[in-house]
Amino acid sequence: QVQLVESGGGLVQAGGSLRLSCAASGTIFSISVMGWYRQSPGKERERVATISRGGTTNVADSVKGRFFISRDNAKNMVYLQMNSLKPEDTAVYYCRALDLKDYWGQGTQVTVSS
Repeated sequence: QVQLVESGGGLVQAGGSLRLSCAASGTIFSISVMGWYRQSPGKERERVATISRGGTTNVADSVKGRFFISRDNAKNMVYLQMNSLKPEDTAVYYCRALDLKDYWGQGTQVTVSS
């Protein structure tokens, strides 16, 4: 089993920045893809950004140029640097990791005030 723990969420004013972190622990075989997803009330969970073990990234158009994903394979960590935050970025942000199975974290709340 793999456990994912997110951190770094919080309340920020529009235009501000936050950096989310996700730490994977447990019995890790070889995590291929790690990513960040988000879900706001009344909406479906959506992909924000993913990154392969080799560093290939895929970022949603809605956050492209503002959000940047990175990972540290040695530490089994993935990060999401969020800049120029907007109120519509308010959501619970979830970390996801694909190892032998598909794992999700519990989520961290990000609230952007206008």
